[in-house]
Amino acid sequence: QREGYGGHAGYKLKEIDEQLHLLRPGQLVVDLGATPGAWSQYLRRKFGRSASCDAGVPGPMHGTIIALDVLELEPVDGVDFIRGDFREASVLEALESRIGDRPVDVVLSDMAPNLSGIAASDAARMAELVELAVEFACAHLAPDGALVCKVFHGSGYSQLVERFKAEFRTTKAVKPKASRAKSAETFLVGIGLKAGRSGADIHA
Repeated sequence: QREGYGGHAGYKLKEIDEQLHLLRPGQLVVDLGATPGAWSQYLRRKFGRSASCDAGVPGPMHGTIIALDVLELEPVDGVDFIRGDFREASVLEALESRIGDRPVDVVLSDMAPNLSGIAASDAARMAELVELAVEFACAHLAPDGALVCKVFHGSGYSQLVERFKAEFRTTKAVKPKASRAKSAETFLVGIGLKAGRSGADIHA
């Protein structure tokens, strides 16, 4: 709270970024499941490091952040927000129209279903969201781009890891310290699409 992040999720992305060095000013980043906004806030600061001593004051924006969520997002300076359900074709089209023909450098997905408490059902709905994020990444990522996806350890986890390995040259599983120890939450990171997998190749 003191550093102004909307929740501790900002520190998860910070840890992942410090470990893997995925995010740099000038990139085009898509933030799926963006609300309450901590990841977009982290990106905004990363893309606007001001010369002033106060890290809380971002400088001019270098890069593009497109955020999407089914819930409203408190406005974040410089972030282009789309409200809608990523599973709906019209929402996906709106997102794709904002991207245009530009390759995306990083896709971040903190999406999670509303949990019912029924493990098999929750795992299946989570897997569907991860699958959609992977499909989107394959269609739009730059060849050396990266996808960071929240997943839950449990049924279906190993299949999701295999899915990442099928699409990306490098796959890593990261459990940030900012995640609660008891949480089943892990982040799968895919870096560098395999030859012929990138949207740039498909549309060429």
